[in-house]
Amino acid sequence: MSIKGAIGHFKTITKHRHMVIKHAFKAGIGLRGLMHDLSKYTPAEFASGARYYTDGKRSPNEAERTVYGYSKAWLHHKGRNRHHFEYWTDYNPATKKVSPIKMPKIFVLEMFCDRVAASKIYQGANYHQGHPLEYFSRGKANRAIHTETSDYLESLLVMLAEKGEDETFAYIRRTKNEDY
Repeated sequence: MSIKGAIGHFKTITKHRHMVIKHAFKAGIGLRGLMHDLSKYTPAEFASGARYYTDGKRSPNEAERTVYGYSKAWLHHKGRNRHHFEYWTDYNPATKKVSPIKMPKIFVLEMFCDRVAASKIYQGANYHQGHPLEYFSRGKANRAIHTETSDYLESLLVMLAEKGEDETFAYIRRTKNEDY
């Protein structure tokens, strides 16, 4: 791990986290924003992020996967952060397989804030309101996420792309306590 990688990674994850905090307050879920991604600062995740840091435009987890075929940092992260749909899987006794389960709404809203912030950070000046939806759509066929969770998240991303942040965050604030 280089000092340059550690500093660059720290700056990137902190910039991302601050953006999520800003979005979470706009969505009316400020506490989730304040709790967001704290595990990225733990040795289990930070060391790997610093070691595989490139330029802040690509996740270090992807680089770690090219070396080992998996990312130890990602396995740690997704197991501790409930805003990732990958966290929400469990053994289904009926099918005898691990299956996705419906996420509680608060974590779907945090996931929305996370995806918007990540698009802004990784796209930089090229960001537009459709980027989070485009990213979501590209991976949709290969994603193991509960159907209702996926549909709800996608509806928010479509709203963002078509109506913008102000209207989408106002909608989230109005409906955050309702079921989806």
